[in-house]
Amino acid sequence: MKKITLEKLWDVLTPIQLLVIGYISISIIGSLLLMLPIASSSGISQNYIDALFTSTSASTTTGLIVEDTGTYYSLFGQGIILLLFQIGALGYMIGVTLMVLGLGGKISITDRILLRESVKRPTTVNMIWFVKIITIITFTIEALGALALSLYWTKDFGFNDALYLGVFHSVSAFCTAGFSLFKDGFIGYQSSILLNVVISVLCILGAIGFFVIYDVLRFFKSSYKKEQKKLSVYTKFSFLLTVTLILFGFIIIFLSEGNSIMASMFQAISSSSTTGFNSVDISIMDLPSLFIMMILMFIGASSGGTGGGMKSSTFGVLVLFTYYLLKGKKDVNIFKRIISPEKIDKAFGIFITSMIFIVVALGILLFTEEFSFISLLFEIVSALGTVGLSLGITPHLSSIGKLVIISLMLIGRIGPLAIGFSLLGKQKEISFKYPKADIFVG
Repeated sequence: MKKITLEKLWDVLTPIQLLVIGYISISIIGSLLLMLPIASSSGISQNYIDALFTSTSASTTTGLIVEDTGTYYSLFGQGIILLLFQIGALGYMIGVTLMVLGLGGKISITDRILLRESVKRPTTVNMIWFVKIITIITFTIEALGALALSLYWTKDFGFNDALYLGVFHSVSAFCTAGFSLFKDGFIGYQSSILLNVVISVLCILGAIGFFVIYDVLRFFKSSYKKEQKKLSVYTKFSFLLTVTLILFGFIIIFLSEGNSIMASMFQAISSSSTTGFNSVDISIMDLPSLFIMMILMFIGASSGGTGGGMKSSTFGVLVLFTYYLLKGKKDVNIFKRIISPEKIDKAFGIFITSMIFIVVALGILLFTEEFSFISLLFEIVSALGTVGLSLGITPHLSSIGKLVIISLMLIGRIGPLAIGFSLLGKQKEISFKYPKADIFVG
């Protein structure tokens, strides 16, 4: 009887709805583990809302916190948080796939559809093979980052503590999670060239996407073998957008704050990659800096990476569409290739749904919270972009406020448009068309 019910439920739910249920389940399981007395350094159980908030923040690779990670949580609790943002970055379906393959099982058609929703990959590449490549790339980069950071911190903390700090922050950086074991983030390391470079490189590699890393490695491999393979249009587009957004953010922050070049660049990278680390006190930054950081957080990282946001490629498509529209041209081109109307429609859908979620959340928080407009808007954009930067209001939000932010973090990780699809359910094909309406716009 249970089997029939489960099969019926499986047929009713869409792959995206199953993905939503999966992430919610991970957050709930994580919250129950973080509630255990052993998870806190004091041995006292954390209240459920705060545990759920932290678990969701970790599994969605956001980094917003209600308690200081390094002092409030025990080694066990910190380990749970690390595991959650590692799972969240890779996508829980990748973890399921690897476990099934490890046990010698086979991946079902539904599982493959779920993987396709959670993993961006070239259509010519086998899904299961690409999942294995992603996993190898992830652990290799994190291991190299951990090695560099551990060697750097050995002189201050000793080998064991330095190794732990190196692993935790390397994984956190590549997963664009933004969790730090230091109470003030990286403010104390603002002038350290090595730490700034290592963390920034990890953040960019995580944010730029697995397909881009795979494409670059494939390009260099073909060059070494003297084969004729070029970088894909998406890879070139992604590099162009990433560099442009980081430089634009750096210039605005540098001119506004008068900080060092390194601190301004670090904050621009942290915002645009949606990592959420800070090497300056965000709460005392000027409005121009906060404004550009909100724009970078809203746009976010590249598709198919560990970062969040609307995605830089979505923003790029919207800009290109507007440019060609103003020029009176029908086709939208990039690197001598036409962007399909379906991709443009999807870009507008993502933008509109993202704005709707921001407006609704802001409307709720303006009633329930007593913080400034800019503080609330910054918190909302940071949560939806799964960034983790805050003006310091996160621990002081009401229970309703925390639930709103929890919802935004989940929406941001899964995708605003995907959430919209999941709410609508399975779409039925219509065999007819309505007459055109004469609607005036503009």
